[in-house]
Amino acid sequence: MKIEALQSLQTVLATGSFVRAAGDLGLTPSAVSLQMKQLEQFFGKPLFDRSGRVVQPTPFALEMAAAVRQSLATIEGFRARRAPSASGVLRLGVIPSVQKMAMPHALRVLQNDHPDLVIQLMLDVSATLQTAVKAGRIDAAILVRPKTGGSGRLHWCDLTRENFVLLAPGNSTGATPRQLLRQYPWIRYDVALTGGRAAADYVRRTCPGTVCRFEIASTDAIAAMVAAGLGVSVVPRLRERLRESYALREIDLGPKAPTRQISLLARRADEEDRRILAVEDAFRAAYEVVK
Repeated sequence: MKIEALQSLQTVLATGSFVRAAGDLGLTPSAVSLQMKQLEQFFGKPLFDRSGRVVQPTPFALEMAAAVRQSLATIEGFRARRAPSASGVLRLGVIPSVQKMAMPHALRVLQNDHPDLVIQLMLDVSATLQTAVKAGRIDAAILVRPKTGGSGRLHWCDLTRENFVLLAPGNSTGATPRQLLRQYPWIRYDVALTGGRAAADYVRRTCPGTVCRFEIASTDAIAAMVAAGLGVSVVPRLRERLRESYALREIDLGPKAPTRQISLLARRADEEDRRILAVEDAFRAAYEVVK
């Protein structure tokens, strides 16, 4: 039995749903369901009544959850009492959007809490950074987690989920993404990127037949092009300072908006490395600030 399964049980009970718990945990509903079945096999008792349309926790599940809640809090307290400072050199890959948003704050946290830790930075796209981690050329990376293609040799730690929006010129009048995509040329976020493919899929679903006029990987450049009236684009939500720099409209895409998962990636053999844990904590703190 893994501690993650007990943590998942707590989340299922708190949210009231396998699906909602899966969203909070960054897992699939089937993965959460498998964890619950593994717990039931371990304890030899059902945790949920599955006879009705809605799965309900059994009294045993509630009793067990209450018993382990304090234990989990105690374990997390031990985890927080890690050695006070990491040291040495860490080779860290970062994608461009993270470099401009969360990285400065994370590096300040590392500088303050781990003054003997030297960070050697590599800037590149997610696919290249993932390959570099696998090959041992870098120790860890902050990147977009792919939908598929994970490896058992890799350790993923999800940090934040970013929603996509549609950017339109400040003087545009269209009320919906579909209207704006019909009125303006489409500036396509580079489909070589995981996020670019998600954005392109959304555009094709929303406004079939839309033709790309420009394609570029830089969201900063896209913001400038949209503000200049060259078109509209579906991109991850911009950082506040960039939004304020241009005359833009940011159109919410609703519940079907594409998203991307920003995660820390390391080799599984290194997941408890003090340097990796320090970077994880620093970026978690950074995303609490920049959200």
